[in-house]
Amino acid sequence: MDDGSRRQGTRVFKKSSPNGKITVYLGKRDFVDHISHVDPIDGVVLVDPDYVKERKVFGHVLAAFRYGREDLDVLGLTFRKDLYLASEQIFPLEGSEPPKRPLTRLQERLLKKLGPNAFPFFFELPPHCPASVTLQPAPGDTGKPCGVDYELKAFVADNPDDKPHKRNSVRLAIRKIMYAPSKPGEQPSVEVSKEFMMSPNKLHLEASLDKELYHHGESVGVNVHIANNSNRTVKKIKVSIRQFADICLFSTAQYKCTVAELEGDDGCPVGPGFTLSKVFYLTPLLANNKDKRGLALDGQLKHEDTNLASSTIICDPSQKENLGIIVQYKVKVKLCLGALGGDLVAELPFTLMHPKPEEESLPPQRPPQLTQNNNDDSVPLDANLIQLDTDGTTGYAEQDDDIIFEDFARLRLKGEADA
Repeated sequence: MDDGSRRQGTRVFKKSSPNGKITVYLGKRDFVDHISHVDPIDGVVLVDPDYVKERKVFGHVLAAFRYGREDLDVLGLTFRKDLYLASEQIFPLEGSEPPKRPLTRLQERLLKKLGPNAFPFFFELPPHCPASVTLQPAPGDTGKPCGVDYELKAFVADNPDDKPHKRNSVRLAIRKIMYAPSKPGEQPSVEVSKEFMMSPNKLHLEASLDKELYHHGESVGVNVHIANNSNRTVKKIKVSIRQFADICLFSTAQYKCTVAELEGDDGCPVGPGFTLSKVFYLTPLLANNKDKRGLALDGQLKHEDTNLASSTIICDPSQKENLGIIVQYKVKVKLCLGALGGDLVAELPFTLMHPKPEEESLPPQRPPQLTQNNNDDSVPLDANLIQLDTDGTTGYAEQDDDIIFEDFARLRLKGEADA
């Protein structure tokens, strides 16, 4: 029973500044774009008022497109373009009026647990913000990879425009993601033909996919039907899946990369007057493309695994330049006719995304119980990876709010945080 209650505890990510004077608590690191709106970025900052004194604590969320290595930033020139910035003052609270937005349930629980020196924050992203996309670096490349990334920062300063000091600021990498729509598009299909000199009829190719929407890891079924009414011979069939990444920076550039391919000799050659129907199965996977520099991947958090970038859903074409990197996928079917006959090519666009996770059932709310709050303010800022309560009353922590604190960054060696 105890194990079950632990599993149902609310995980809260936390990260402290190097000097331990401010700590950010965040309920999640992935924020979902629902097309009509984006999940708000809300959490709590725990402040040491004796350290901050007359200064203030500010927070900001920055979406930026980095297109060069950080170690190349010299003379004030940075290889990055800021796509979106939002900032607000977290401490002290501005004015005496009540907060503009109601607190979330998690914020209420954190404020109750952390005490009077904890302050809430709330950021709302507009619907046309870009998704988190990383461009795969070459082997041996170091530093932050190129791509679109999001950062939440909290820092101590006199003014919001002051340059933050590393010792009293907290930086957290977060992601904006989008799940597959509930209604997929129409089944992709295409018909193409090619005429030849001295040939009475055409070479006809029909290609279709079994559906329009695929999830990461799924095999793509490509149905190919050839009707050769020409006087040429189809010697080989090549089927491939290509990723198209449009880089919308100062000018639009498009990069193509083959992520899966298949070459079929079975049933070939297809001579004049013959037909062929065949289904090819391809699976686009990052595991088979680790060596391809510049391949677009879903945004990555530290050491976590990722996958090929999900397709970009464009709701408003006029906002394309704000999307940073637009990712699309197409199946290419190529009939090879030899040196003199040339090729016959057909392309089929499709969508590749993650399925929307099922809504997790929330554990039943327990009635509020009288607990000792005298020691709640003494939660240490440099807690280990997982911590329930620090005053030894683990039972109170579990029965009160079931909050499990987890370090946002990787586990660090002792003393590294003080360096």
